[in-house]
Amino acid sequence: MEYSKLVEIYEDLNKTTKRLEKTHVISEFLKNVHLDDIEHVMLLLEGRAFPNYDPRETGVASRLMLKAINIATGTTVDKIEKEWKKKGDLGLVAESLIKTKKQATLHSTKLNLKKVFDNIRKLAELEGQGTVDRKTQLIAELLTSSKPLEAKYIVKTILGVMRIGVGEGVMRDAITWAFFNDKIGVKYTKEENDIEVEDREVYNKYLDAVQSAYDVTNEFSVVVKAAKTHGLKGLENIEMKVGIPIQVMLALKVDTVEEGFETVGKPAAIEFKYDGFRIQAHKDHHGNIRLFTRRLEDVTKQFPDAVEFIKKYVKGKSFIIDSEAVGYSKKTGQYLPFQNISQRIKRKYDIDKMSKDFPVELNVFDVINYQGKNLLNEEFEKRRKLIEKIVKHEPKKIVCSKNKTTSNSHDVEKFFKESVNAGNEGLMFKSLKSPYKPGARVGYMVKFKHIMDTLDLVIVGAEWGEGKRARWLSSYHIACVDQGGYLEIGKASTGLKEKKEEGLSFEEMTKLLKPLIISEKGKEVKIKPKIVIEVGYEEIQKSPTSSSGYSLRFPRIIQVREDKGSRNASNLLYVKELYASQKKS
Repeated sequence: MEYSKLVEIYEDLNKTTKRLEKTHVISEFLKNVHLDDIEHVMLLLEGRAFPNYDPRETGVASRLMLKAINIATGTTVDKIEKEWKKKGDLGLVAESLIKTKKQATLHSTKLNLKKVFDNIRKLAELEGQGTVDRKTQLIAELLTSSKPLEAKYIVKTILGVMRIGVGEGVMRDAITWAFFNDKIGVKYTKEENDIEVEDREVYNKYLDAVQSAYDVTNEFSVVVKAAKTHGLKGLENIEMKVGIPIQVMLALKVDTVEEGFETVGKPAAIEFKYDGFRIQAHKDHHGNIRLFTRRLEDVTKQFPDAVEFIKKYVKGKSFIIDSEAVGYSKKTGQYLPFQNISQRIKRKYDIDKMSKDFPVELNVFDVINYQGKNLLNEEFEKRRKLIEKIVKHEPKKIVCSKNKTTSNSHDVEKFFKESVNAGNEGLMFKSLKSPYKPGARVGYMVKFKHIMDTLDLVIVGAEWGEGKRARWLSSYHIACVDQGGYLEIGKASTGLKEKKEEGLSFEEMTKLLKPLIISEKGKEVKIKPKIVIEVGYEEIQKSPTSSSGYSLRFPRIIQVREDKGSRNASNLLYVKELYASQKKS
């Protein structure tokens, strides 16, 4: 396939903010994509070259891109920088400069989709001496052969700033429309931006089948191939693979014990809610163990202690278990807040020392696959019994999460106090008869805390400070997630320190954010949406000037959530729910 065909779709998607129209555009396109091109198309539609569980990145920042554009167009770096400041987008700069390039320097051939994909992937694989030069040449090679619009999207894809509003929901619906329309009878009307469905129950059945297939693979290309070649049966036959992480099941929030029981039913399993981070542990039949965070990041190397605990104390040749890694004080044994161990997630050096200085206990609370059997549809009650059977209780190493089954509110309040006194956040309520539903907040489990919930928000912009803070980015534009995009909910800077020994500092945040700057205008910079921070606040307010429609009163930064990617940040629906719940109280 020519890359220009995909670029036409990018342009169509950029022309609309309407979710249904985006779904229609992608569904029509997918009908005619050849099997050989599906992997490339599905990943590039998401603005990536690797599945979301694959840790590889292009490692290309704006400075390197400037040099590549310079080589491809012959335009000086100074002039490119000036254009960048004017347009605020290096993709638009590349488009403009390729368009005005002298005819004598044009050697444009038709760019093949596979060539674009392969070159982008190679960027992530290069290492060692001369890497920067080789990366620059790989990008320049694509830009030299590209048409103006192609150049724009090549730059955006490599920098990871596509922002065409294509989230997982749009992709799921588009696949369903593309390959099952003879069964579901969807008719899309562009003028009214609406759909007609012959049978809503049948429609939901196929949507669920596509979603379930994606839940266990985390790759839309695998789902499309199955749907295109074998239909519904193909989706149903897709198997979970040990070693490839699945989306973790998420919890709704409740404000009272009664609401917890109303949501999950009585009796319910009540568990400690730990203030740690999710570890999804995979062991294959060769004995290899891999650990993934909730953002599907592989942290096996960073937690050799957890690998050893699983190897020694969990029975079974192969399995996938869900757990919470919780830090604890070596002196008192008391559980510690998440930020005490968060630095271990990104650590590449002195790992053994970090393991000793910041030990963790794995609290196992679910099992997703055991001895090759998919347990997603097994009742939680049965999954819990299996956990207790296969996990050997070794305090301060690995244990089953503290759990009790009850219908009594008084028991829950007593258990809540026990959890908080142990250093935890509160409790989880779980339905005894529920399946494990990856990536969804469906009411099978809920979290209960007495304090106002915080928000996990993405930094999408920042401002350089003044005076002694002039060398730091000291005010951060924060956003929630909505349909694959980001909607601002205000600014935050309170909570950071000027000296790093006092806690999370402006200097540390600047080091994190500086490589992610994608444009700069005066003191304001736009940031590639990657860093997630936990934000506390006094109140959520309506705001007509904010793109989310909401703002936070007295926001304060609590910590960087190293365990969460931008896709795991709080979404707009959750913000609305919190806004509504505070009005009740």
